[in-house]
Amino acid sequence: MTDLRPNLPSPLREVSDDRFGRHGVRLLLKRDDLIHPELIGNKWRKLAPNLERAAGRTLLTFGGAYSNHLRATAAAGRLLGLPTVGVVRGDELAGRPLNPSLARCAADGMRLRFVDRSTYRRKTEPDVLGTLLDAVGAPDAYVVPEGGSNAAAVRGCRALGEELRGRTDVVALACGTGGTLAGLAAGLAPGQRALGIPVLKGGFLADGIQALQEEAFGGRRGEWWLDERFHFGGYARVPPALETFAADFEQRHGVPVERLYVAKSLYGLVVLAEEGAFPRGTTVTGVITGRPFP
Repeated sequence: MTDLRPNLPSPLREVSDDRFGRHGVRLLLKRDDLIHPELIGNKWRKLAPNLERAAGRTLLTFGGAYSNHLRATAAAGRLLGLPTVGVVRGDELAGRPLNPSLARCAADGMRLRFVDRSTYRRKTEPDVLGTLLDAVGAPDAYVVPEGGSNAAAVRGCRALGEELRGRTDVVALACGTGGTLAGLAAGLAPGQRALGIPVLKGGFLADGIQALQEEAFGGRRGEWWLDERFHFGGYARVPPALETFAADFEQRHGVPVERLYVAKSLYGLVVLAEEGAFPRGTTVTGVITGRPFP
């Protein structure tokens, strides 16, 4: 995907933060938000292998009304001249003005198809998917799952771990569908560990990550674990305490902090450091998987 001119490997830099330093822990930031101005962070890593596999076919994918994955897919379609279709959860949105996120998708040429929530939950069933493909006039479209996490995406994210070999002890990132963590853990060297901070509540993600690794690699790979405490009430929940934390982190380090994912992972790392979860001398890396959309 060199036509998209990615900045790889993404920058890795150390920051001075007394919340880690007083516990003898080094903090590094892996700036995946700088990979590409429009296919940001893990969106590039997961989409690039799928775009190659699409081989010019229409790309159909799924997401909610504020899906970063839909925005990245639409941008990739515009940049590569590839037709894109976004199946959006919530048919009640069809008669309303597009929000800024969906408006950006449409401006990038993505055709939007709004479906009711019951249909959306069944979108992976062959008969439902076939009906959707026929309805948008693209029966041969290349289908990417919600969030972009499939075996191809997981194998693409393995490079993130490989870029961090020998550079850190623990790597932490926020997780939605878990595809990035599944690939990252597989790319790390023995002895390195990957920590996932789920942004959705429910405790279901471990099984999903295991299944993705089995699909991509034939079994579990790497040493990884999840800490389920930092979802702040669920997806897209940004209470005042998290907003305050994110704004403070931006002021301290000059790094734009995306609120729905990145803020939760960085907050989790601070809490874990204060709890003594990392022995003195540990180097911890937080992956900046995205940045705030304008």
